Amino acid sequence: MDAASLISWIDFTSGLSPRLAGAACWGYAILAATTLPPLLPNAALLVTGGMLAARGEMSLALVLASVAGSALLGDVLIHRFGWFAGSSIRRRAVARRRRGELFDWAALRVQRGGIPFIVGVRFLPSGRLLGGLAAGAAHYPARKFAVGAALAETVWAAYSVGVGYFGGAVSDDPVHSIAIGLGLSVVVGGVAALVQRRAVGRAARAASAAPTPKEA
Repeated sequence: MDAASLISWIDFTSGLSPRLAGAACWGYAILAATTLPPLLPNAALLVTGGMLAARGEMSLALVLASVAGSALLGDVLIHRFGWFAGSSIRRRAVARRRRGELFDWAALRVQRGGIPFIVGVRFLPSGRLLGGLAAGAAHYPARKFAVGAALAETVWAAYSVGVGYFGGAVSDDPVHSIAIGLGLSVVVGGVAALVQRRAVGRAARAASAAPTPKEA
């Protein structure tokens, strides 16, 4: 399997990557459209945008604005959905034990941690969807959530596009540049997954060890 095939297997949106170079004006729209919904794997597109910015074929500022702005809009919509449908979402999550633990953990942490937690949870696996829904279900204030989400998406966009920019700066081969950027993203994502698993595991153990009202 060559590098191009591997990239397509990891991220199906990589097929749109050539369009970024073909028409920059449409490229910004593609970046925004694929970043708005949660759980859509568009890492290859973000890396490609950074790579093209490093080569001067796209504006780095507009790439970052398209990605961060679209992600923020998506976060706000997720929060509002969680606000109005939080109880139903929680019931469905609790039916699946692992998801229920994650949801309860996030809802509790967003109340205690506030904006710092909203920023941090963005970088955990599925953290964008989980954090937004849990914050909405917990009726965390929309304005405070928007501030935290804006900070998180600014950092996330800088990182996601930045690895592509770095790849484009160190290699003239587009495939190698994207592969370098995706490789860095996979490493960071793996570390974040371990952090999430340990944090939720500690929270679950603490909850099970806590005394019930009759025992207290």
